[in-house]
Amino acid sequence: MAAAAAAMFRVAEIRRTRISGRLDNHERHVGEHWVVSLAGKEIPVRITADKAGSTVQIGGRSLRVESEWLPGQSLAHIMVDGEPLVMKVDRATSGFRLRLRGADLVTRVQRPRAAELARLMPEKMPPDTSKFLLCPMPGLVVKINVEAGDEVQEGQALATIEAMKMENILRAERKSVVKIVNTKPGESLKVDDIILEFE
Repeated sequence: MAAAAAAMFRVAEIRRTRISGRLDNHERHVGEHWVVSLAGKEIPVRITADKAGSTVQIGGRSLRVESEWLPGQSLAHIMVDGEPLVMKVDRATSGFRLRLRGADLVTRVQRPRAAELARLMPEKMPPDTSKFLLCPMPGLVVKINVEAGDEVQEGQALATIEAMKMENILRAERKSVVKIVNTKPGESLKVDDIILEFE
């Protein structure tokens, strides 16, 4: 998969160099050395290409990659050293999201220096929203079933939101105590507005 991703990325890079309207003296060169990030591993590769395909060198091995895949196609039929590989392909930042035989992997293909700098970047963690009941869609608060200080049980109805002419009952995911009620019936809410806060 790493060899296939590298070869596909090179095809996409070559296509980007051919975009019209560029300055004549600023032609971009597509290099041979890349680093493929796949399943938590960084794999250095060297790609040499010809009209029939690419030869990808990985860890002392040379893998021949041949395909007629073009950027934008959602299905890639690729031959890697004579073995067929069929993958579903979606574009991702600096690479692809590849799905094959139940595996769903996001690959990044970067120049060695970019990969080295990417290792230094702190990983942004999603905010902890476990202590909040957030509005799942824009809607109108019809009913609040609890008050501050109430102990709620898993599955208990907390609030009712009307959206698209339907009433949606929001329930507790686990046992907790209500700390603050941030809204009241009749208020309009946006997505991710805080309805309740738990202790």
